[in-house]
Amino acid sequence: MAITMNPKRIKRYRDIGRLLVKYGRKDLVNRSWFDHLEDEETPPAVPTATAKNGVPGAGVKTDERSKPEQLADDLEAMGPTFVKVGQFLSTRADFLPPEYLEALARLQDQAQPIPFAEVERTVTEELGARISKAFLSFEVTPLASASLGQVHRAELRSGALVAVKVQRPDIREIISDDLDTLADIASFLDKHTEAGRRYDFGAMVEEFRKSLLLELDYRQEARNLDTLNENLSEIDLVVVPSPVPDYVTSRVLTMEFICGRKVTALGPLARMDLDGAPLSEALCRAYLKQILVDGFFHADPHPGNVFVTQDGRIALLDLGMVGRLAPSMQESLLKLLLAISEGRGEDAAELAIRIGEPLPDFDETRTRRELAEMVLANQGQRVEDIQIGRTMLELSRIGLECGIRMPRELTMLAKALLNIDQVARALDKHFDPNASIRRNAGSIMRKRTLKSLSPGKVFAGMLEVQEFVEKLPNRLNRLIDNVTHNRVRVKVDAIDEVLLMEGLQKIANRITFGVVIAALIIGAALLMRIETRFRILGYPGLAILLFLGAAITGFGLVANIVVTDIRSRRERVDRLQYQKPHNAPTT
Repeated sequence: MAITMNPKRIKRYRDIGRLLVKYGRKDLVNRSWFDHLEDEETPPAVPTATAKNGVPGAGVKTDERSKPEQLADDLEAMGPTFVKVGQFLSTRADFLPPEYLEALARLQDQAQPIPFAEVERTVTEELGARISKAFLSFEVTPLASASLGQVHRAELRSGALVAVKVQRPDIREIISDDLDTLADIASFLDKHTEAGRRYDFGAMVEEFRKSLLLELDYRQEARNLDTLNENLSEIDLVVVPSPVPDYVTSRVLTMEFICGRKVTALGPLARMDLDGAPLSEALCRAYLKQILVDGFFHADPHPGNVFVTQDGRIALLDLGMVGRLAPSMQESLLKLLLAISEGRGEDAAELAIRIGEPLPDFDETRTRRELAEMVLANQGQRVEDIQIGRTMLELSRIGLECGIRMPRELTMLAKALLNIDQVARALDKHFDPNASIRRNAGSIMRKRTLKSLSPGKVFAGMLEVQEFVEKLPNRLNRLIDNVTHNRVRVKVDAIDEVLLMEGLQKIANRITFGVVIAALIIGAALLMRIETRFRILGYPGLAILLFLGAAITGFGLVANIVVTDIRSRRERVDRLQYQKPHNAPTT
């Protein structure tokens, strides 16, 4: 059965098919349609090696670069959609080996600049005013040119320096067409290959489509900048540019200009003058807070997106790609990070199994053994060899081999931490990520606790308490009626009836005491409103006596419960010690 082909997309089908064959996924290509596409005599669409900006590599032969690096080059040569495909695949440890993930994570988003006439036309259409009217000055040469847009330095009428990000013309249509092509191929693979049924490529393409369409809306990126700015305001050494609201549309993003240099552009002398240790620590703390407290993090902190400012701070740029974590996932990832950083292999394996999705061939024993061994093997490494991100990617890979798929959030976190490792080491070659995680664990837990005590959550808890108090008398009445009319039934298996009755009697007695105490308190509260001559400490005497009776009875009930529990525990220990010699084997 052949794929339903759109004639306009035949070239793209062929390019993707060749890519699958070239990189060892021949099981994904059905020859019944791929051979048909090969009938056309056309030059290869996928070059074997390219340099940045689409310029052929200067004397670089295919066999001089590793297969993962070749894949990054080929995706870059296929256009903006496939650059983003590579970045997306770098978060899928369940699909590609670690060496491919690392090569794709380093894939730089660069392209030929847009002609300035197109930039001017887009800005005019989006802002409703000519560049000369909206800006005091606007540099023609871009600061950077990426696959989706490019950035220009400009000056507002107020004199403030800004960076203006302008989207490429017709990029939405190009990406939409490429996404439809990928969806066609994914649908075919899901129906006709075992790998498709295992990985569900259709769902993968849809996930990628949603992420990329959000990245094409610069208004969303402006909201991301505002959110991250607010979340990291307490960390002085980390700065995020603020958007300029009146100059933001879906295709133009104007934000505060930050003077600085990429971490990768720092020379040896500049690094010697820079105090990198506190910057590395602040960067790590910022990401731990984003991931484990806020649940909102910059998902693409590769070295090109991290600047060192002129005043010696770290700037995080390009928030088109962000990640979000649910509170339950945050807690699991925090425990997993601490287990890995402290070398607790068995705990790390237990947590990984808990958050993973078991596949039909899941082998729990093997999973526990291999994950524990992997974590323990990282203990004793040199500081410069420790990489938390790499360890978490390896954890995802081992899990999949053993039949359990880790959540995508784990791989996104691993990729972010891998990039943070690289940036932090560039600033301070002696930086120890494990030690940093342990140092910041206490403050992270405090922030998580304070966040859980937000006014909204406290108010919700008060409403639940109010509902409980309102319904308590009715529930107690129903319980007492059921006990009185012998409508209470308890289902037990192989239990001593005498002990059961004694236990029920204790429960009934305690419930009765509780009802009496409640009645005394309610009666006392009602009597407080009745004026009498008999008074104690200026209050109605009978009411005070009832309050005292309730208090004494309550303390007595608590003391009885504690004493009874202690006595029961001692009797249970004595019984076990008595039974142990009788059950011991004889020779």
